[in-house]
Amino acid sequence: MDNEKQTNPLHGMTLEKILNNLVENYGWEELGRRINIRCFNHDPSIKSSLKFLRKNEWARKKVNRLFLERND
Repeated sequence: MDNEKQTNPLHGMTLEKILNNLVENYGWEELGRRINIRCFNHDPSIKSSLKFLRKNEWARKKVNRLFLERND
């Protein structure tokens, strides 16, 4: 288990923390350009985006990928 924690760069990061970090660094407009999903482009909010991302794994993967690319 400890090895998994060390190799998983998202360990300890909640989806909310990741999303807040991306919004803080890119802003909603740029985030919506990089990941073209409605919750980022039309009346975006953390709450509505989290609701969508929790229901849609494909979108969550895109968000995680962008976060990891940004933090390399």
